[in-house]
Amino acid sequence: MRPFCLSFRGNGRKGGPMQKEQLAEHLRRYHHGAENAVISKELERSFGVSGKELRDQVNALRREGVPIASDQNGYFYAKTEAEVRMTIRHMRNRISGISAAITGLRRSLAAFDDTQLRLPLEGGDDF
Repeated sequence: MRPFCLSFRGNGRKGGPMQKEQLAEHLRRYHHGAENAVISKELERSFGVSGKELRDQVNALRREGVPIASDQNGYFYAKTEAEVRMTIRHMRNRISGISAAITGLRRSLAAFDDTQLRLPLEGGDDF
């Protein structure tokens, strides 16, 4: 049986943005623990936000120390230390994969003609 899920549209004001505090409270109340995880699409629909907006809010909450965890079943408010550690492990694996992709892309630069003069872009190159 799936836990009850409230439907929100923004912050209660017509066209207003979702407040991250509403998201945290919703997850704490209705999706507490991995066994009550909720998929992103359901939260997007409930809060009337895009996937990017939802991810940005989750990221902001995590940066503030709110224990928003996730796994293959979706987002949830962590109930245990193990759930937070599992989320950290998953995030570190993603970092490793992204780092490997960057390394591969840097190697691919050799295939491009280096005879042209390259000027750094405003802000500089990061490679």
